Parts: sequence; structure tokens; C-alpha cells
Amino acid sequence: MSSWHTRDSTTVYENPWIRVREDAVDRPDGTPGIYGVVEVRQPAVFVVPLTADDEVVLVEVERYTTGVSLEVPAGGSDGEDLLLAARRELREETGLEADTWELVGSMFALNGICHAPEHVFLARGLRPSDEPTEQAVEGISAVRTVAWTRVLELVADGTISDGETVAALMYAAIALRRVR
Repeated sequence: MSSWHTRDSTTVYENPWIRVREDAVDRPDGTPGIYGVVEVRQPAVFVVPLTADDEVVLVEVERYTTGVSLEVPAGGSDGEDLLLAARRELREETGLEADTWELVGSMFALNGICHAPEHVFLARGLRPSDEPTEQAVEGISAVRTVAWTRVLELVADGTISDGETVAALMYAAIALRRVR
């Protein structure tokens, strides 16, 4: 079986967060083509905050690209240690801190067009933070606490439609031994 071969690569756009390139490629069948790739400059972190009452803390955020979305707290690592970035994102987006952290999975977003590594953490032992949030900057309109079983219903009915949130919840479910 053949694999992709890159003959040339040109950056067509970049900013501090992403780089977009167009590659001249030979496809796996040997025919020439072009491939557009979005590279995320730093890995992202996703946090599944779980309360002692088996509830997941979610944020309601308005996304420029898709509108209002119900998601787990998440964001770019900005080059810092992944756990520190996850702690920061939880604090900034929900006003919470956690006593225990567990890396439960790693994945790539939109791997057909992107190189976007992501890491999922399960956070427990939640408590209010003394530090200010950045909810207004992030476009977060609400922080919601939802029972685990209800979260799964929200995935099933399409209310939670962010693919990365769905994947993060799956990693958490596996870590919590709720699916096998």
C-alpha cells in the first residue's frame, strides 16, 4: 500500500495560533494533487470537570463559526505545560479549581484537514477559585452543571454538538469505567 508523498509545501496564511499551508502531493494511488492543511501551533486541552454529585460542568459559549454551543472547558495550551494549561482553562472559563487531575486521552481534531493535537483531562474535587474568570472575553454566557446521565442525553439529542466535547466525554466515560 502506498502512502502520501509531499513534493512541495507553501504557507498561505499564518497567525500566532494557526498556520495554513498548501502542499503539492502524490496521493496514495500515485496521482498528483494538492492538499490544504491547517496546523494548530500549540496543543489544546479539554477538561471534563466532574462534581462529587456526578455532574459535569459545561460552558455555554457563542462560537463565531457555529453559534451557541454547550461544551466542556477547553482552550489552547499556549506553549505551557498541558496540566497547567488545563488548570488555567478550568479556572478562566468556570471559576473553579480541582484537587485531582487525570489525563484520560489524547486525540487529533479534524485529522482529514488539520494537525491539531488535543489532550483530555478529568478534573475532580471541584471548588471555587479566588481568581477572576475570563468568561466575557471567551464569549461564555453560562456555566451549567448537568447530571452525567443528562449529559449523555444531550449528546444523543444533538444539543451537545461540538465533536471535541463529545470525544472528551467519551474519554472520561472510559476512564470512569462507564463504557467498555
